[in-house]
Amino acid sequence: MNLGIRAHDVKASSLDELVQTVKDKGLSSVQLALAKSFPQLNTSLGSLSPGFAKYIGNAFQQMNIQIGVLGCYINMIHPDQQERQKALDRFKEHIRYARDFGCSVVGTETGNVHAKMGFTVDNFREKPFLDVVDSVKELVNEAEKFGVIVGIEAGVNHPVYNPMLLKRLLDEVNSNNLQIIFDPVNLLTVENYIYQDEIFKEAIELFGDRIIIVHCKDFVIENGKLKFAPPGKGLLNYDLVMELIKHRKPYIQFLLESTTEPFIDDSIAFLQEKYENA
Repeated sequence: MNLGIRAHDVKASSLDELVQTVKDKGLSSVQLALAKSFPQLNTSLGSLSPGFAKYIGNAFQQMNIQIGVLGCYINMIHPDQQERQKALDRFKEHIRYARDFGCSVVGTETGNVHAKMGFTVDNFREKPFLDVVDSVKELVNEAEKFGVIVGIEAGVNHPVYNPMLLKRLLDEVNSNNLQIIFDPVNLLTVENYIYQDEIFKEAIELFGDRIIIVHCKDFVIENGKLKFAPPGKGLLNYDLVMELIKHRKPYIQFLLESTTEPFIDDSIAFLQEKYENA
């Protein structure tokens, strides 16, 4: 199993400690969000360079760890046009230097109609979706120039919140430089989680060939709300997820998300068992 972790879920005070900890866990890849993993460094728009990217990338490569995704989670439809463009420009800067990090994928979700991120039914209108299409087209146009993939992640807190809309986005943008980061839990709500099997099967049928990364977390229902949990500690049907993914996408990177100590080792063991038995 090609298993990694979101780097900022690993407690580390330096790049060297981060890389060594990931290596010691037996993991092979990370999703790296620069600002979250290295808050002491300037990673704002205009800060990146080949030297910066190669320095970070080489540290991981020396330990045989791949940066599977550069996480650059932006509000691509921010209501303030200047803030929106600044976010898009920051993502495009990640695209330009992705290869210097030793990475080919820059990932994000699809934003929010409000400046403050969070659940709102305002995201579910046609206009926000069309704004997402425009923003993703701008990002993909840059990605095509540099041979990089834009990885889009659907989620119920965003304008692209279900498998049908994600497929529609793929069709509207119509570029192989747009691919999917598949997070099963992000498609679930208190209202629909009992139909998770049908939702996941629909997703794989609609765009299974475009999935390039799988995020791994779990969920529980507490006090009428869906809350994230470490893999194996919740209600997600991982038997089905592994069955749907394993043979269709050999050696795809699975990345632990929202999983911190003391749950990382147990989550690794759980996922490896589910994968082996699929």
